Parts: sequence; structure tokens; C-alpha cells
Amino acid sequence: MTAADVIIIGSGMGGATLAAALAPSGKRILILERGTRLEPSPEARDPVAIFARGHFRPDEQWLDGEGRPFNPGNYYHAGGNSKFYGAVLMRYRAEDFAPIRHLGGTTPGWPIGYPAMEPWYQEAEALYQVRGTLGEDPTEPAHSGHYGFPPVPDEPAIADFRKRLQNIGLHPSSLPLGVDIDLWLKHGQTPWDAFPDTCGGKMDAETVGLAHALQHPNVRLETGARVLRLLTTGGRISGVEVQRDGRTERLATPLIVLAAGAVMSAALLLGSADADHPTGLANRSDQVGRNFMNHNLSAVLALHPWRRNLSVYQKTLQLNDFYLTGGPGGAPLGNVQLLGKISGPILASDTPIPAPLAAWIARHSVDILAMSEDLPNPDSRVTLRGDQIMLDWKRSNWDAHLALVKTLKQKLKKAGYPIVLSRAFDRRTPSHQCGTARMGADPATSVVDPFCRAHDHPNLFITDASVLPTSAAVNPALTIAALALRTAAHIRERDFA
Repeated sequence: MTAADVIIIGSGMGGATLAAALAPSGKRILILERGTRLEPSPEARDPVAIFARGHFRPDEQWLDGEGRPFNPGNYYHAGGNSKFYGAVLMRYRAEDFAPIRHLGGTTPGWPIGYPAMEPWYQEAEALYQVRGTLGEDPTEPAHSGHYGFPPVPDEPAIADFRKRLQNIGLHPSSLPLGVDIDLWLKHGQTPWDAFPDTCGGKMDAETVGLAHALQHPNVRLETGARVLRLLTTGGRISGVEVQRDGRTERLATPLIVLAAGAVMSAALLLGSADADHPTGLANRSDQVGRNFMNHNLSAVLALHPWRRNLSVYQKTLQLNDFYLTGGPGGAPLGNVQLLGKISGPILASDTPIPAPLAAWIARHSVDILAMSEDLPNPDSRVTLRGDQIMLDWKRSNWDAHLALVKTLKQKLKKAGYPIVLSRAFDRRTPSHQCGTARMGADPATSVVDPFCRAHDHPNLFITDASVLPTSAAVNPALTIAALALRTAAHIRERDFA
């Protein structure tokens, strides 16, 4: 007897969104999540607990490319990593779906174009109640509809920052955000960026995707259920081996959706190798685990010693003037967006700056994220050493990122911020992980087809960021959700017919 008509592994943005879209079909859907639900706690709004003590970081070790252990900060909860995300729900630019020449190389493009994705972006924005506006960003691709909610308002210091950027000829625009700002602030005067959502103020995979799915009696969520491997019969996936409450059991199903995140999905496919698939499942192309990407990121702090930034959340503005061009030879550089407001404890937890100086800097800084595209490289990959994950992330397109940070610093000084500090993010936290089971039309060079169905196994779909052929230079959450909705429609039409 089958455990369900569909088993979905993982309840992050891809798995939860797909579950919400399949739920009205009436098919029995079982979502397996290795973590638990996050409950409200004092630590959820405590920057020292989150950033200094790592209260929510799992006690987990991966290996880097040199075989050195590190703690990746990969979260396991209902809702996945989206419980801690910055809630930026932004579309890839239309140009991102075609090959683009960067300083570090040329991207491969996608097997589908922006027109194929646009209706699903529109549906994902409606589902996740995105706050935004059109007409401010010259790189914004065409929309078939409008945002259902106005943008989250700028706080006074950020309204001033926006005007200063406009005065030097730049085009700041409102970040598209999945945040109910009133509800978020009702539960604490903190930013939401990297803070866990335990109050429902963020539109994340649990508060939206899972919530919609679980309104239907045919959908079940099982937490504390860790999938150990996928099982095969011939060329099909016959079920999963799952560990729950200290017991290991096998669950049969005719359809599997893998949505455990780019690293964990690749590790699960590789770790499910058997006699018929000695290099892992869905891996005839030898592409599983390869082409890992995670963006090149730097924090940039713009200060004026006589102006204070009293913002609570700050994260409402972006700048795409250098997204499609601006580098040597007109090469693209990337996206600029505000971070959640940095406080003294946050800054002191991640730098050697003494606490009093960190507090002064935080009171006077506008805190910015510079993000450049990470290019696919087959040697940048996830592998297994025994049962342990090895993540060998190869740096790419770094010259473009350095050029973006340099250009941004120049513009910020021109806008009236005489002190500009920057620091690259560490490479231990794969927060924008993608690319390890790439989408493509050719089974010899890709893992899934344009509808996210595995080339090698007709009843296996993958709907997390692992399928992204390119990382672009935008937060991936909305693209993951849009792809999941597109895949769900394909499943309803072809597999549930």
C-alpha cells in the first residue's frame, strides 16, 4: 500500500509552494520535513542570541573543499531556510534567462525564457502577498499584473537616503517584500532580515505555502522525519527510506518531489546510489552536485558622523543601475539592496570591533548588501565523503563584485556619506544556494527537464533552487516559488490526468 499519492521531501519555498498548488487536486500528499516548527521564544528577537551565540544554528558539520569542517548554518524547520530569510521576493530580470557575458565568463542561459515564467511569477507574487510597486526600476521586466499591496514604507533616514541617491542620478526603487510590517513590529522592534519568523509577520514557506496546503484534508505534514535515501525499482523511484522517532521505515509512493535545498537534495541523490545507479540517482549526466552557486556578497556601511540612522528595519530599497551594465566593457556588476538594520550587538558579533565603537557605527550607518552573480562551474560542487557532505565552492566572477563594491563606494561618497566601509561575507553560510541539479533540455548535460522532471526517472521532480541554471544577482526565493507553481501545473495536467 502506498503511503501517499505524492511524497514531498522538504517544506521550504519549493516544497511548500508545490504542495499548496497540488492540494486542491484531492490527491493524498505527504510532506516530510526533518525539522520541527519554530515556536515563539525570547531568542527569536534577541540579536545577541541569534548573531553572537548562534542560538538557532544547527549543530552540524560539513567539509569545505580542503576537507576542513565548518558549520554551514543550514536551517531545518517547517518552512526551511525561508524562516530566516530577508523576505525579498524579486523576479529575475528578463535578460537573466539568456546567456550574458560577465567579467568572469558567460552564463549558459536557461532552456526557457522570461515569457514562460512571467505568469508564474505573477501567481507567486499573489500567493506570497508581495508588497511592491512598478515604474521605479528601469531593469524591472514586464508584469502582466500589479502588486496586491503597496511597498513597505521607508523610514525617515531611508527616505533621505533614497533622495540622496536620486540627486546624483541613480534610480533607487522599492524592494518587493513578503512582510506584513505592522504584524512584524507588533511582536518586536527588530529587523526581519536573518531573524526567525515565529509570529507570522513574514510571508515565508510555512506561513503561506504550508498554511495554504494544510487547509486541505488530503495534505499531511510530518515533522521530525528525515529522509535517508530514495529507493528505486528499475528506472522509477519506488519510495523513500525515512527515519522518524528513532525508527527507520520505507514509504512507497508513485510520485516523488525532492525539495530539500540545493545542497541537501544533491547529497540525497548522491547518497541514494545503488547497483543500477552507482553514481547516484538522476546522475546519468554526472551533473548532480555540480555547478553550485551562492552569490558574491559584501556588506557596505555608509556613514556620516553627524547624521543618525534610527531605523528599526531599514530594508526597503534597492538599486539596479549596475545590474545589466556598469563594469569594464559594459559588463554587468550586480544588485544593491539594503540590509536589515545592523545594531551594535550584530556588528560586534561578526567583527573584531569593540562593542562601544560598534554601537556608534550602527547608530550612524546605512547598511547595504552588494550582490554579484556567481557563475556555474562544474568543479564547484557537492560531494559525499562517507556520510558527510563536502561543499567545494569555487569563487567566480569576483572581479565584477570588486568593481560593484568600488563603484558603490564612489556613489555613496558622492551622495554625502564621507565614510564607507565594506567587508565580504564569509563563505560558510550557503544562504542563496542553488545550481546542483541544473535544468536543461539535453539529458547529457542536465539533471531535470524544463518542467523540473528528472531526465532519468519519470516520477521524480525537483523543485528547489538546485534546478536553477544560473544564480542571476537577485534573491532566489520568488523564482523557486514560480518554478514550483509551474511544475505543479504540469503534474496536474500530465501525472494526475
